[in-house]
Amino acid sequence: MQLSVLDPLRPGQAFPPLERALTEPNGLLAIGGCLSPRRLVNAYRHGAFPWFNPGEPILWWSPDPRLVLFPQSLNVSRSLAKTLRRGHFEIRRDTAFAEVIEACAAPRREDGGTWITDDMRAAYQTLHQLGVAHSWETWQNGELVGGLYGLAIGRVFFGESMFHRATDASKVAFVDLVRHLDSWGYQLIDCQVSSDHLLSLGAEDIPRREFAAALAVLCKQAPHPQAWQI
Repeated sequence: MQLSVLDPLRPGQAFPPLERALTEPNGLLAIGGCLSPRRLVNAYRHGAFPWFNPGEPILWWSPDPRLVLFPQSLNVSRSLAKTLRRGHFEIRRDTAFAEVIEACAAPRREDGGTWITDDMRAAYQTLHQLGVAHSWETWQNGELVGGLYGLAIGRVFFGESMFHRATDASKVAFVDLVRHLDSWGYQLIDCQVSSDHLLSLGAEDIPRREFAAALAVLCKQAPHPQAWQI
């Protein structure tokens, strides 16, 4: 099947049907385009997200199955619950978005590379300024030690990346975020691709068609009016 090529000068261009995504590599849907706010929001609402290495063209993905977390299915282990009760971390929201995405972009020990390019960082910081992208942060002794960022559209939160510099720092941020999302009426958290870390927290794989059907409904519904106001 021929891969769809997006026009960088048409940010409102529709994405191809998800059924046209490749099975190998799993979920590769389209190539090219741009990282404008309009294009990015359209992608997430459609069930796609950008992921590419430095020097590569923009690649858009929609894997099947899709890893998601339903807020009510959040699983907190005994050890993590103990960490939460101890209150060693201070939780903040949207106070250090640039620092969070910079930390997430830092090369991992395994391969020394990163997929969060300078263009990606700039694009998501623009979405943050527009109130679409958010960070959830853990602080300790006045230092940022963990957190995550993602997009909030309708009643769906699209998680992008997380990091930690202290044990359980990213998990604490994630659990606190999920509990707030649940209280605000969010129905779905997109975790993109399967990982043992997220599976241990209650995430599960669902067929892409079910994910797309949920987005078609939930992205149009507004969350609680106090969402993101704390």
